[in-house]
Amino acid sequence: MSILFISDIHLCSDSPDVTDGFLYFLNYCAIRARALYILGDLFEVWLGDDDCKSLHINIAKALKRLNQKKISCYFIHGNRDFLLGKEYAKACGMTLLSSKQVLTLESGKKIVILHGDTLCSYDNSYRLFRKCFRHIVVQKLFLLLPLSVRLRIFSIIRSCCVRHKQCKSKKKLDINLRMATDILIKNHAEIMIHGHTHQPMIYKIFRSKKDILNIMVLGCWNKYGSMIEINEENDNIVFMEFPIYKTVRR
Repeated sequence: MSILFISDIHLCSDSPDVTDGFLYFLNYCAIRARALYILGDLFEVWLGDDDCKSLHINIAKALKRLNQKKISCYFIHGNRDFLLGKEYAKACGMTLLSSKQVLTLESGKKIVILHGDTLCSYDNSYRLFRKCFRHIVVQKLFLLLPLSVRLRIFSIIRSCCVRHKQCKSKKKLDINLRMATDILIKNHAEIMIHGHTHQPMIYKIFRSKKDILNIMVLGCWNKYGSMIEINEENDNIVFMEFPIYKTVRR
């Protein structure tokens, strides 16, 4: 059996092709796995579990079908859907995880998984924003507001973020490799899997000839989907990008 990792699908009503591609992925690829890990930003925006759009309902039904077929689904919050709560997760049959998890394969090999935004330590303004809006009190107060007010607040924040991002250097938008390496060493892990930056690649950190750390960055779903598959029988890892409108072939 295998474990699948995906991130940054950014589902929204404005991108029906991505939604169709993701549903196809769930029905014809994820269905063959033992577990699916969604590492954040499943949705472009999440204003609360009471935002009952047809898109949200359809995705919940599709994920629930996986759960009913004994395929475990896990979710780590991203920077766009960190308000996704227990109610919606239950509707999906999905288990909510903390912002960083360490998985241990049957072989004993350890893997660190996270969304990836916490690795962008060069971006001080985002770190401040995250610290504020991830505070439980701020979230509870925000969710008490009418949905229409939440939407207006989100639109203002998004406009500010777009302008701010245009002024950022590439370094500020990328991860801190030293921080990622330290996390791996601290957790006695060899592999890290994350998303967020939309820059799919594999960083290899050579500590010695036999001690090599791998930091694997998932891509954003647009014309192509991005996935990492780990075969539990032999620890073989496959990093693939695929047209979201076609069958994912092994």
